[in-house]
Amino acid sequence: MKEYRVNLLSMAIALSFAVPAYAQTDDSPALEEVMVTAQKRQQSLRDVPLSVNALGGEKIESAGITNIETMGDYIPSFNMTQTGIGTNIAIRGISSGVNQGFEQSAAQFIDGIHYGRAQLARAPFLDIERVEVLRGPQSILFGKNSTAGAISITTAKPGDETEAKITALYEPDHGEQDIRAVFSSPLSDTVGIRLAVLDSSIDGYMENTTLGRDESGDKNRVVRATLQWQPSDLWDIVLKVEDGSFDSDGRNIEVVKPVGGSYANALSFFTNGQYQLDTTHDWRRQSNGDYSYNDTKNATLTVERDIGEHTLTSVTGYNAYTYQELCDCDFTGAPGFNILSDEDYSQVSQELRIASPEDGTISYLGGLFFQSSDLKFHDTIRVPTDSFIPTALGSRLGATMSNLLRDASTQRDFQQDTDLAAIFAQFTWNFSDSARAVIGARYTHESKEASRHQYHVSNTNVTLPQGTIADPYNFLWSQFKIDPHKIKGDRNESGFTPQLTLQYDLNDTDMLYASYTTGFKSGGFDVRANSAPNELDGVYNGQSVPPSAFFPTGAATNIEGTWEFEEEKVKNYEIGGKFVLAGGSAELNVALFRSEFTDMQTSQFDGSLSFNVTNAGEATVQGLEIDGRWALTDNILVRGGAAYIDFEYTDFKNSQCYFGQPDAERNPNNPTVCDATGKRREFTPELQGNAGIDYTINFSNGLKLVNTLDVIYSAEYLTTPSLDPKFEQPSYTKLNARIALSDQDDKWELALIGKNLSDESIVTYANGLPVATTVSSGTGYYAFYERPRSIAVQGTIRF
Repeated sequence: MKEYRVNLLSMAIALSFAVPAYAQTDDSPALEEVMVTAQKRQQSLRDVPLSVNALGGEKIESAGITNIETMGDYIPSFNMTQTGIGTNIAIRGISSGVNQGFEQSAAQFIDGIHYGRAQLARAPFLDIERVEVLRGPQSILFGKNSTAGAISITTAKPGDETEAKITALYEPDHGEQDIRAVFSSPLSDTVGIRLAVLDSSIDGYMENTTLGRDESGDKNRVVRATLQWQPSDLWDIVLKVEDGSFDSDGRNIEVVKPVGGSYANALSFFTNGQYQLDTTHDWRRQSNGDYSYNDTKNATLTVERDIGEHTLTSVTGYNAYTYQELCDCDFTGAPGFNILSDEDYSQVSQELRIASPEDGTISYLGGLFFQSSDLKFHDTIRVPTDSFIPTALGSRLGATMSNLLRDASTQRDFQQDTDLAAIFAQFTWNFSDSARAVIGARYTHESKEASRHQYHVSNTNVTLPQGTIADPYNFLWSQFKIDPHKIKGDRNESGFTPQLTLQYDLNDTDMLYASYTTGFKSGGFDVRANSAPNELDGVYNGQSVPPSAFFPTGAATNIEGTWEFEEEKVKNYEIGGKFVLAGGSAELNVALFRSEFTDMQTSQFDGSLSFNVTNAGEATVQGLEIDGRWALTDNILVRGGAAYIDFEYTDFKNSQCYFGQPDAERNPNNPTVCDATGKRREFTPELQGNAGIDYTINFSNGLKLVNTLDVIYSAEYLTTPSLDPKFEQPSYTKLNARIALSDQDDKWELALIGKNLSDESIVTYANGLPVATTVSSGTGYYAFYERPRSIAVQGTIRF
């Protein structure tokens, strides 16, 4: 049945492209102008002197783009990945790594409000007017510095006429259902309202053979109300309130590629043959259960007031979420250990800006920004009663000692308060009719106060004091590089980030630009490290002790953790051009860039149970980006984009080591870390691209058939943060397609949507298996896989 649906879709595409367009005219085709707000003003994309990709609401809906992650197919050098304990967004290969202490290097903004927390990148899209991806540092006009770039999302607002729309989607193979409803209407001559609702779910495409269910089972719910009031021509007031949730049961993970001594044999031995590890990629996994339950609330008030020829804008935002996650973080069906984490975050922000008219010799935009946030995080690493880990440690530590781990846990509390203030300005000097200079700067001051407490809880649920190296639980958890501690700190830092852009109009439609931009991302505190730096706190620091059963050599284990990390800085050089071709029916955008990073913030797996923050010394990423559109006729539009990325760590001597990494690549002063200098980062394919065609057939009976085909290509790339060459994602070519039948007025539409029709197996993240090297002489990898081929039916009714 599945193959039949694929053949049906392929046949329909082929037939539809062979049918002549009955209503095609002789007029020269023209491209619809794309409007963006990348510079906090409504502008044509052709006039913006930076590398921007924009997706309109119609494309987002028709392509089935449901969140930031699924947007990556259509924007080269942009991607989002979920990891074992976090989320990464990358632009031009730059992302923040896995740690709740990080703000995203590629920051998200929704209606002008900063959504810097990684977890919020998983939230579903609903009733979107436009998404803009701004590549390169956005250090002047956005509410917080973004060293890699920014994703600016604009939600739809009330219109001048009453409208309503209901859209429903069903995909049978993975049990996907998606229902969306929108209602918009004026309430009076000055007041309008817009309501949007989303309810969606999917059973999943990965079979969990341990629990006998499909995963991940996702459920999304969003309710949004937007009220717009224009009491006169001078005022525009918009209030948006939203409540949502996005929940998952299970994960899209498989264990693959065993290396070294057999971890599978060890698991079988320690479970008396009851568990056999499956390391074949077959869309089946073994797990004792995972979940992620997320609740979000946000409100945004935007007030615009015309004062003479100037516009004063106020943007006030409130953003909060809570989540609880359970990770079966040994990533096997054998009972090993799990991590339960919960986070509570709230943020308020205020921006005031003034904008002059643009038609003078000098125009300007400037303002003030304030933000205050509170973060509380707690997690528990727990060893269940039937875990194989105490059994595995019994031969080395003795059964009496190792069995103390059964039903015991180690826990962590983290809290952070952050206050930020900034002043910014950008001036445009039109020193001739065809040339201008854009000069801007931002001054930011940020303060943070944080604390972290790591402590052990016995198998009788007693919270233990920090104790000494001789305490049994301290000794047991030290086998996993976990050291009890209690530390706190505060940071105050400031940054000045200038920008200079030169722009030259070749004619009325084409322009060239060159820019120098800077950016910084503030430092902070490591949330996830399981131990503290020795000079701050902790029990195990390699001290000399009397020989004992715990320490027969007379030396304690040295567990060196992390706490504070420094700010990340970038200098970006870019030249580009935007051109209109073929008499206005085609456009081409080109950007050549080089970004030089210092103290890049990264997160490194310690090979056991923790991710420690470190600042990479230096990195350089450079490349070429190109995108364009061409209306061949009134009914045929071709489009595409490509990115060439050259990424190199120019100084990174304290990178994570992969299993079996040669001694020659290890740091001679600290052999537990490796020198990644000269290497590419993970998830930085040298070439990415997409090409698509939209073909509209207008029938004489008043019906319309819109056919869309997209081809997405990626070169090979490394998948693990340790840069392990043993796990490389091969290059792939993915096909997406859509056929939609509707009436000429678009009052109704019935569509068939195919994604990944080439059925590629694509790894979006991988890493070494936790505890594998602790209980055996081998390891393997856990890997996240993209969704395989899917074909859905979608229907829309507009009133």
